[in-house]
Amino acid sequence: MAKPLIEALAGSKIYQDYENAFSEMTGLPVALRSVESWQLPHHGKRFENPFCGMLSQKSRACASCLQVQQRLSETTTREPQTVTCQAGLCDIAIPVRMGDQVIGFLTTGQVFCKKPTETLFNRTLKLLASWGVQTDPKKLREAYFNTRVLSSRQHESAMKLLTIFAEHLSMVSNQIIVQEQNGEMPVITRAKQFIAEHQTEELSLEQVARSVNTSKFYFCKMFKKGTGINFTDYLSRVRTERAKNLLLNPNLRVTEIAYEAGFQSLTHFNRVFKRILGRSPTGYREQLARS
Repeated sequence: MAKPLIEALAGSKIYQDYENAFSEMTGLPVALRSVESWQLPHHGKRFENPFCGMLSQKSRACASCLQVQQRLSETTTREPQTVTCQAGLCDIAIPVRMGDQVIGFLTTGQVFCKKPTETLFNRTLKLLASWGVQTDPKKLREAYFNTRVLSSRQHESAMKLLTIFAEHLSMVSNQIIVQEQNGEMPVITRAKQFIAEHQTEELSLEQVARSVNTSKFYFCKMFKKGTGINFTDYLSRVRTERAKNLLLNPNLRVTEIAYEAGFQSLTHFNRVFKRILGRSPTGYREQLARS
């Protein structure tokens, strides 16, 4: 489920703008990948490290890089993490959450956190030779020693910037997913429109399927394929977006907001709201008051 959600975020304008600005400012690659992804996140990107780009074309070296990404995925569950590969380069991962669930990572890196030495380079050459990797030693040396070296302060700043953006992505992710319509099938677009018009009513899967002239089974299958989430979860997210807007009004009680947004009970409202946004409606309202 995480992969289509991350794809929707990665295709959004807010993410594209941030990625371009971060890379232009720092000269570092940045990528958003799902927890289910097993690909090299920076391969082929404009700011990919030339040294890493050379190794990514070799299967044994590529496998080693993928192991680094796996280690990042396993260790980056709550806090940002930095992992050093066998060649001495560092990769950074920041968790991106939807509610309490980690759905992906913002990643950057392919840098040194310490100035490379001849000893480390020679050790890397021996490692590559043991893998059967054959490259031009002169080009490899040039790419290796031209790799960006981040000071501890620069490293912390890069992590801080990505952490702030990851938190922002988490806050707007539900809105992006609810509004995402680019390239989707007409039946899904019509269904979303019907849901938006009737979200405050008791709305069933059968009703929505009937409104777009499809069977319940076909609609259920196509809706999940087109949006990445099932009908019930999508409806909950639409209602949660409505509730977020209503919480801006301090004169409305949380109970009133729950029913106005289409939830049938306060308990259900509290549970769904916290699952999607990671905090209770009351906590969300208090955060708005402090900001």
